[in-house]
Amino acid sequence: MKFAWIMAEGNVWDKKKQFITTALESGMDHVVDFSNVDNIRRLGNVKLISDIDGSDVMLVGRNSEGDGTLIIPDDLSESKDLAAVKRLKRMDKKVAAYVEILTKKHQELAALLGKEADYLILMGRDWKVIPLENLIAGLQDEDVKIIAAVADYDEAKVALETMEHGTDGILLCPHEISHIKKVSELIDKIKSESYQLKPATITKVEPVGIGDRVCVDTCSMMHLGEGMLVGSYSQGLFLVHSESMESEYVASRPFRVNAGPVHAYIMTPGNKTKYLSELETGDEVLTVDQKGNSKVAIVGRVKIEKRPLMLVEAESDGVILRTLLQNAETIRLVAEDGTPLSVAELKVGDKVMIYLDPKARHFGMAIEETIIEK
Repeated sequence: MKFAWIMAEGNVWDKKKQFITTALESGMDHVVDFSNVDNIRRLGNVKLISDIDGSDVMLVGRNSEGDGTLIIPDDLSESKDLAAVKRLKRMDKKVAAYVEILTKKHQELAALLGKEADYLILMGRDWKVIPLENLIAGLQDEDVKIIAAVADYDEAKVALETMEHGTDGILLCPHEISHIKKVSELIDKIKSESYQLKPATITKVEPVGIGDRVCVDTCSMMHLGEGMLVGSYSQGLFLVHSESMESEYVASRPFRVNAGPVHAYIMTPGNKTKYLSELETGDEVLTVDQKGNSKVAIVGRVKIEKRPLMLVEAESDGVILRTLLQNAETIRLVAEDGTPLSVAELKVGDKVMIYLDPKARHFGMAIEETIIEK
């Protein structure tokens, strides 16, 4: 997934603190810094990228070849930065190589360091897209995360979208605090996955007895049309609506999805699934709206209780899907027009939104394999 780090330049701590605090509040928890390490650690649970011993990620290239302080040798195998990266890796350290693309030689050095370091931070004083394209193409088979240093939203968008794949992340060096929120929103938008939902026709609805069902309480508020993808079969999941509607029986709980029994699958980030019984506080799940747009939500609590269950069966394109839901008026699927449809009112012939996955799953990951579920 795409990510953003923050580097607040300058030596005035009060201003730097404001920038870093805003970044932390926006979800950026990796900070590049060289002079206020102890103060930054007091701001929260951050990952520090620096050339100071004890940093979470050791940075190589500052005051060296990477920023033009030292001359790059003609024979790149004699590079001091390359030797430093290799030495730190032998010590089992996470390493970020820092290179300012000042000349063609710096681009060649970056390509070499990218084969050894965990992260490659690219800075461009006179930034051009072509060097970035070349480095992305040349390092696509290497186990390195390419990070472009950017100043604002527009530069971040270009870096993250270059050559379709783009860089893995960006290092935001903002001039204005408003740039932090805008870039954070861009990262969230890029990270969100889209699921092609389609209507399925209900073919069976019947009570089946008592079982252990799972309520997933998140740290996010869901709105009308939003819920989670849940089902008994990994090849197809139902969009189960959140409890965001008022009822004569209970108050709305827009943070909750009454998802189904313990055995059911739920969609999680990265197009992976988990069993509902596996979810714990702090896990990530996906909330999905009626158009298939998703957002990542943090699980705040999972409630497992014995409740009467209802079997729901639906058909789409010749594929039969089934799931089990609590037999209660407040449990809803999502109709074709996006409105919530209570399982208490569900009948044969109704249409509800589902997601069909053409791939089978092994330990929650989509794979090319034939698996029969019934």
